[in-house]
Amino acid sequence: MDIVALSTRMAQTNLQQEVSISVVKMSKDQAVIEGQALIKMMEQSVLPNLGGNLDIKL
Repeated sequence: MDIVALSTRMAQTNLQQEVSISVVKMSKDQAVIEGQALIKMMEQSVLPNLGGNLDIKL
């Protein structure tokens, strides 16, 4: 077994894992930002008194 080739392969594998983790973190951060924006948009667009009263005639 060639030590140099093994070392190179291990370094490449480590780099691939680090890149994958970084991409997942960026995706998670983007999802959090979009979620916060959606919550803010919903808070601003919803009428606070809407649905507070129910008129029923029997």
